[in-house]
Amino acid sequence: MVMDMGRDAGQGVVELAYQPVAGDFLGALRERERLRRRVWVRRWAVGVVAAAFVLNASLSVAGSEKPDWFLLICMPLGAALLLCMPRVRARAFLKLAVRNGTYRATVADAGLTMATDNSTTSVDWAAQPRYRETEDAFITYSDDKNASCFTVLPKRGLPDPADADRLRAILDRHLTRG
Repeated sequence: MVMDMGRDAGQGVVELAYQPVAGDFLGALRERERLRRRVWVRRWAVGVVAAAFVLNASLSVAGSEKPDWFLLICMPLGAALLLCMPRVRARAFLKLAVRNGTYRATVADAGLTMATDNSTTSVDWAAQPRYRETEDAFITYSDDKNASCFTVLPKRGLPDPADADRLRAILDRHLTRG
């Protein structure tokens, strides 16, 4: 539901209703990593593990060294774990969120209000002064170094796809796109 409360005054309200899914949190965590500029750490670690695995495997195949089975088994598992970590975290967030039932978000010039079957939370724009837009969602973030607090506003929760423009306009007025 979208209500226009004075277009000239730049005010408006956009309401969303949705059930959280793992993809919401996965997208938010990926965007948070981009904000933190730490994506390279995971990629670098996976590259080091892969290079060490290839070196160990090639030395074992060449016969110049006795194979270290522990490393040959654990290195691919470690790399897989590093690659799957965002999905594991997203599923953990989803487990917590599903307990709250349907989410209803109200975005207005005054701030953001999230209501669930169990609680209601209001977030002032100063608490989460940045946002990012993905293909599927708008995500607001705190401005601390780790972007520890975030709110996901999935576009599928909008009653009309055209409301995404209204929501974007409200966020642009109050938050920094980043």
